[in-house]
Parts: sequence; C-alpha cells; structure tokens
Amino acid sequence: MATKGPKKGKTKRRFGAVRQYRSGAWTASYLDPAGVRRRSDETFETKTDAEVWLSQVEADLTRGHWRDPDAGAVNFTEYALKWVAERGVSPLTEELYQRLLRLHVLPGFGELDLDEITPPRVREWRAERIATTKAATTVAKSYRLLKAILETAADDELIRRNPCRIRGAGKEAAAEREIATVEQVDALANAIGIRWRLMVYLGAYGPMRPEELAELRRKDVNVDDLTIRVRKAAPELNTGKRAEGPTKSEAGMRLVVLPEFLREEVRRHVQWYAEKGADGLLFVGEKGAPFRRTTFGRKWRRARTVVGMPTTFRFYDLRHTGHTLSTRAGATLKDTMVRAGQSSEKAALIYQHSDHERQKEVAGGLDAMVQAVRQKAAEKGRPGAGGVEVVRGT
Repeated sequence: MATKGPKKGKTKRRFGAVRQYRSGAWTASYLDPAGVRRRSDETFETKTDAEVWLSQVEADLTRGHWRDPDAGAVNFTEYALKWVAERGVSPLTEELYQRLLRLHVLPGFGELDLDEITPPRVREWRAERIATTKAATTVAKSYRLLKAILETAADDELIRRNPCRIRGAGKEAAAEREIATVEQVDALANAIGIRWRLMVYLGAYGPMRPEELAELRRKDVNVDDLTIRVRKAAPELNTGKRAEGPTKSEAGMRLVVLPEFLREEVRRHVQWYAEKGADGLLFVGEKGAPFRRTTFGRKWRRARTVVGMPTTFRFYDLRHTGHTLSTRAGATLKDTMVRAGQSSEKAALIYQHSDHERQKEVAGGLDAMVQAVRQKAAEKGRPGAGGVEVVRGT
C-alpha cells in the first residue's frame, strides 16, 4: 500500500513533529544539533508510539547521549585496518593482528558496517570459528582483537555499545609449559653444536627471549663481571625480515647477571664466534649472517630429537625452565620478573624490589644448583652432564 502523502497535516509539538500516512501508520521527525531534519527509520502503529520515540530522542539530546544515526555507517574492514595502523605496536604484534583479521575476523564482519555488528552476530561468528578451527586459543585471541576494535568504535561514538559481551570468551586456557631438567639443558646445548650452545644456556639461565638473543652485541657482554646488557630486540617476521627495535617492554631493558658456571662458555663464544667490533652481533651463522629463526629452528629440532625431548618442547620453553630453576634456587617472584624482563602493573604493586646485588645472589644460587646436579651426574658416570670436552668448530 502506498504511503506517500500525509492523511493529515503535521502535529506540532514542543520538540519534533509527528504525522500520519494515508496507510494509517505514523512517522516522527526532529532537528538534530546541526539543524538537519532527522526522520525515524521505522513507522509506528499509533500517534502515541511516535511521540514516545520522540521523547526518547529528546531525552538523549538533553543528557548528551544522542548519537548521529549515520555515525556507525563505517565499513568494519576500513576501520579495523586503520585501528591496527594507529596502535603503534611492535612488528610482531602488528603481524599477529593482521593475521587474525585476515584469517578469522574479516571473513565474518568485513563487509558489514560498524552498527551492523550485533551481539547475536558476534555469538554466531565465535561459535562458527570454534567449530571450524577447533583452535580455542586462536579464537580467543581473535575475539579479544574484535572486542578491542569495537571498544574503540564505542569510544569514538560510532556505536552506542560494544556488541562483544560474551563472558570469558577472550580468556585462553593455555597448557602448562614444559620444564627441562639441568641435565636436559646441558644435553640440548651439547647436541645443538658449539656455535649455538651458548644461546641455549642464555635462553634457560638468562633467561632471554629469542628476539633479544638475536640482537645481542659484543659490547653488551662483560666477561669479567659475567653480565649481559639487554638493550634491544630483533624479532624475525614471517617475511624473514629482522625488525630491530625496542624490547617487548621497558622492563626488557635490563642487566642480566649470569651464573658462574657459564663464564668459560661466554668467554669462548665471544672469542670464537662473535662478530668483530663493539657493535658486532654475538650470534651469527656459519657464513656470518645474522641469527635466523628458520635456520636455527632446524638445528633446534634435530637437537631436541637427539636428546629425546618431546616435540612440544619449544626453545621459548627454556625461559619457563629458567623461571622455575631460579625459584628453586631461592629467587622471589620479583627476582624472576627482573631477571626475565617481565613487567605488569599488577606485579609492580605486589612484588618487592629486586636490586643488582639480589640478582647476583640469584645467579649464585643457580650456579650452585647446576654445579651440584652436574657433579652428582658425573659421579654416576652419566653422559651429557656438562664439563664435556669441546672441540672448536662450527
């Protein structure tokens, strides 16, 4: 039935106006703060319904809650990509965001406008991703990213409220990290080869992140004091490019005191394998190229197989090993945080101060514990317990 042409003239009100179509339906309109005439998106069965709608709009304007009905007509893909570009996050984090968007988020919401993303659509998308991928952790990361983007859209007043309202959907149930024994760390260091054995030890007893190890320079190492200064990081992107830059957090810039049993390992590596000059890289390949994750990964997998470690044990798990062994050696939670370059507001409020002298004590405790385990293994005549003869080579 045609609706053009009013049956009666406009009914004047203090705010806005209502009128009736020939069909009998009612419509309402008002002037927005910019003086633009706004009309209701839908019609109403009665005049009272139209007036109630106008009263709600008037109340929103009075309270400062009014939002431009067209504000949310922004394509989600455009907004999400701009959101990532404006975050100023590390290259690795940006790469993660881009991958999650491309593989999981944009296929579900990319063609929609921001105000078309509703709680039911978010629930349906999440259920489909879980059923299709069987990867709860990845879906949780994707949900957190979607929620963060839409939270910013709400702050920008493009949408009235964030539609991501699924309780606990962004939480990850991470599996317990595996821990290596002292003997297994020694065996991994022996199996991976003389050029890379110090990297294994620093990963465990530093404990340093792979991207921090990749950017260590000769000037960062003090053999006399047995310390290493972590200044920067060089994560490797999926493109193979080294992204030199700051550490993961401000706490990542730190001075690491090493246990005494690593003195000869450090001295030998600096003398034999580090690049020349103060800015020379500490870890380089056989042909002098900077450390590469892919190349080292093959060596790591072979060493892991030789030692008999499970395939789920990653190089990064050496850090967890270091945390655990430090705690067993008497370190407090704050001690291990400082040592590993970890930082959070919650931890800053809870944990006590851990100064340089305390870090020396922690390193001393690690040294005593590892030496004791090695001695015990040597007395039993077990192989791979450290103190093995090292033949110089590649």
